[in-house]
Amino acid sequence: QVQLGESGGGLVQAGGSLRLSCAASGRTFSRYAMGWFRQAPGKEREFIAGISGSGGSTHYQDSVRGRFTISRDNAKNTVYLQMNSLKPEDTAVYYCAESRDMYSSGRYEYEYAYWGQGTQVTVSS
Repeated sequence: QVQLGESGGGLVQAGGSLRLSCAASGRTFSRYAMGWFRQAPGKEREFIAGISGSGGSTHYQDSVRGRFTISRDNAKNTVYLQMNSLKPEDTAVYYCAESRDMYSSGRYEYEYAYWGQGTQVTVSS
């Protein structure tokens, strides 16, 4: 059974940084793409970053490219999201996700089937 647990959210001022972590268990971590999604109040969930199982390929939504970095440590079964130059519009609940299938690219929202409980990120102006 896949289990995902996010941590690292909090309150930060605009321009600041946070690093989110997501610990995974239940399957051979390195075989599955991982991603980060977010959902702001009143908005639909959106895909913001994905990484292949090996970590060799990463993908970003345009609004976060250049500010956020997704990475993974397969020895620790953990995926990270480093968020720099945060803006108030980045305020949301952030979720990590794991792909349904092995060796997925991690690029597309439809590839993901398992979700964590989410962690709140609030950016004040």
